[in-house]
Amino acid sequence: MSFALRPHHLMPQQTRYLGIDPGLARTGYALIERTSTGPVLREGGIIQSTAKGTLQQRIHEIGTGLREVIQELKPSVVAIEKIFSHTQNVKTALLLAHARGAILMTLADSQIPVVHYTPAEVKRLLTGSGRAPKEQMQHAVQRELRLKSLPEPHDVADASAIALCLYHSLKIAA
Repeated sequence: MSFALRPHHLMPQQTRYLGIDPGLARTGYALIERTSTGPVLREGGIIQSTAKGTLQQRIHEIGTGLREVIQELKPSVVAIEKIFSHTQNVKTALLLAHARGAILMTLADSQIPVVHYTPAEVKRLLTGSGRAPKEQMQHAVQRELRLKSLPEPHDVADASAIALCLYHSLKIAA
């Protein structure tokens, strides 16, 4: 059973968007809510795994941490970044795939619709360029969410960008 949906299949009344920036060491998350004045960042944080733990322990920590986030924040829909790798980063891509698997299983257990975006799609939607550097992305997130300072750490900034991508995709579709 799959809960992955494209934005145009989602209902317009959905208002709580959880963006996830997957990582084995640190998985960033950000919850954005649709309001009459635009998107509002309600919470952002990191699910961190124990660096000295075994792979299965780390995967379990990510899944358990995400389950707690979902239970507390009750998102309507989730967006997650797809794996993107060049051949020189194969080991990193494999570790990221493990984290993403834990995240997707947790989301499937929660029966929350999931939308997947490539890093280039997120960058293009927020800045107009699929090759925007991290600093430009942070400024775009700061501007869109009307934050007083640049979002930190980068895991939360990336998760916020992913959530904003979903926010705008659903806004267009709604």
